[in-house]
Parts: sequence; structure tokens; C-alpha cells
Amino acid sequence: MNETRKLKAVIFDLDGVITDTAEYHYQAWKATATELGIPFTREFNENLKGVSRMDSLKLLLSQAEKPVNYSDEELVQLADRKNKLYVELIETITPADLLPGITEFVADIRSTGLKTGIASASKNAIAVLTRLGVMDHFDVIVDVNKLKNSKPDPEIFLTAAAQLGVEPADCIGVEDAASGVDAIKGAGMFAVAIGNAAHFPHADIVLSSTAELNFRELAQTFEGK
Repeated sequence: MNETRKLKAVIFDLDGVITDTAEYHYQAWKATATELGIPFTREFNENLKGVSRMDSLKLLLSQAEKPVNYSDEELVQLADRKNKLYVELIETITPADLLPGITEFVADIRSTGLKTGIASASKNAIAVLTRLGVMDHFDVIVDVNKLKNSKPDPEIFLTAAAQLGVEPADCIGVEDAASGVDAIKGAGMFAVAIGNAAHFPHADIVLSSTAELNFRELAQTFEGK
């Protein structure tokens, strides 16, 4: 244990942690794949969680039976088309779509004076958070458009910590994707994973759902590491 470690902030992924927009992403990627004649399953969709839009598109295109060499402009058009479908789908999101326990968990964090941030690969994070009615629950929302690297690179979590004015070692990161947990650990933070423990061998704590998030217990565990 690092004796100087003191919890000062909790940084969250968005999709699958604050709200579950995974189904909307799946539907948008599925429609894109169908248009391109590429097979697409829910199982393969798991590979796209926590991955940037362009990297997700490249993974999708790698599944084509006959690979096509797309120009950079064509790749951008395809990615934009997928995003347009996704944006149309998320227009139905309301505060009722916040995942179980999240509202109380974030409120408990903020009641102690700790800071909160969003480190999401989604370029639609602000739109989603606005529809959920929780924009004012977070001190920082990292702008992924200004980043050079996507998860599992730790840049997004390091950026969040810097913008919050705290050391990475004093932060907890909450993720639902393996690439995101790798990013948290790469940043030198304490990693909380949401999902199946088998998928997160490097996480410090794994919870089966957001409903299990308990700030006091988590803070105690953090301080005991």
C-alpha cells in the first residue's frame, strides 16, 4: 500500500456504467453491418465495447468475407452513418434509463466532497448525460475528440485526473469493458469492474451489477490497498 494514497475522485465510463446504451450501439452496428453484407452477432459486438467508433468500424470491416480497401474519407462516412443511427436511437433516453444504484452512488460520493468525472469513448456523452438529467453530477467530462489514443490506452483516465486536479493514484475508475479496466490500471488507478469476473482478471474489485456499488465499502477497500 502507498501510504500517501487518499481517495479524491471517482471516474466513470458511461455506457454500461451510468446507463446501458449498449443495445443502441448494437442495433446501429448491426444495421451498418447488414448494409455492408457483413455477418454481425451479439457475441462479436462484445469486442466493440469501450472501443472508439473508428476502431470499432475497422474491427467490423475485418469480418468481411471479401475485404475492401476503403479510403479514409469512406471510413469516416461509414462511421458517421453508424453514429447517425445511434443518435436517433438515444433520443428516447430518459432519467428512467439510469442504471440501478448509480444515482445514490454518485450522490454519496459527492456528499463527501470528492470529485467525479466521465471518461467515455463516446462522442455523444454530453447528449446522453443531458437526456439522463445528470450533467451536473460530474465535475469533468473528458472530450474524446481531443485525445490521441483510445482505450485500452490510459490517456482518457489520465486526462480526467489532470482536469480534476488529482493524482491518478488517488482515483477509482469504474468500467464495464476489459479495455476500460486495462486503461484504468494503466493509469495507475484502482479499478472497479461491472460484469462477469472472468472477463476482468486485472480489476481490483468486480461487481455483477451497478446495484452492488456501495461508496462506503468501496472507499474502505481502496484505503486498505
